[in-house]
Formats: sequence, structure tokens, C-alpha cells
Amino acid sequence: MEYLLAGLVLFLGIHSARIFADGWRSQMVARMGLQPWKMLYTALSLAGLVLIVWGWGLARQSPVLLWQPPAGLRHAAALVTLLSFVLLAAAFVPGNQIKARFHHPMVLSVKAWALAHLLANGSLADVLLFGSFLAWSVAQFIVLRRRDRRDGRSYPPGRLGATVLAVLAGGVAWAVFAFWLHAVLIGVKPFGGQ
Repeated sequence: MEYLLAGLVLFLGIHSARIFADGWRSQMVARMGLQPWKMLYTALSLAGLVLIVWGWGLARQSPVLLWQPPAGLRHAAALVTLLSFVLLAAAFVPGNQIKARFHHPMVLSVKAWALAHLLANGSLADVLLFGSFLAWSVAQFIVLRRRDRRDGRSYPPGRLGATVLAVLAGGVAWAVFAFWLHAVLIGVKPFGGQ
């Protein structure tokens, strides 16, 4: 569990610099330069991610079960995860109505992904992992929306065609991940048992 916690602190810590220490981040960029800062940010993020994956894998070997989610929550989690993939696709498809409405669909995607996994899993490691990402994404979304209002940032209205493309791309990516890649990469089949 220590590796998981260390990874979460490192990964979410560096990703929280703009939330809690934007002035410090700006000073570091000014002192180091943008490219060295990006390299440091990437290195710390990757180290944190490796620790998260390793720590979560170790924790899964001897899980501490807090509750057993009912089957209905697993079905709800599948739908929320589909929403997460659509939001993620909307972050990359230019000119869609989802991004025009919510402004930060990638952060909402993380929020939906974390919530879905909290619904479907009841171990201590799962609560730490997905609860941390949920808390981070809520804080990040609030800060980003406040910054948009403060800076007077506006988002262009989206187009229907781009929105349909985002929904289709997200749906296809969800299906591939849910029915194949999740088992290959994570070792868990969301549909059809372990």
C-alpha cells in the first residue's frame, strides 16, 4: 500500500501544482525554462504512475475488502465509464458541443472514470486510488472553471457533426477497452467475471 500512496502523492501532487501552487509553478517555469519544466513534470508524472500501477498491483494480491458492491452498481459503473470515454474523446475532437458546454471534458472524464470505479469496487486500495482521483478531478474542475471566469475565457459554440464524432469515437473506444483491453492491461474483465 505504501507504493500506491507514494505514487498518488507524486502523480496527483505534480498535477495539482496549478490548483494549489500556481505562483510557485510559474516561478519554476521562469527559473528553469518551459522545456526543462515540462521534462521534470513528465518524469515525476511517469514515476508516480509507475508507483501507482505497481502499488495497486501489490495491494490486489491481498485485498482489504471494505464492502462488496452489488451487481447493479457494476452495471451503473459501465454506463458511467461509457460517459467517461465520450468526455475524453470530446477533449480531442475540435469544435464539439460537449467541450463548448463543459469547457474541460478531460477533467470531467477523470471524474466519471473514478466515480465508476468507486461504484464497482470495494477494496481499500480501490477507495484510495479512485477516491484520490475523484477528489483531485473535483478540485481541478472547480479551479479551472473559476480561472475561466476570472480571465473572461469563452468557448466557441460546438457543431453537431463534431459532437456526433466525439460520441462515436468515445463509444468505440469504450467498447474496445471494456470488452478487450481492460482484461489485457488490467487483468480484470468488466463483463463476464475475472
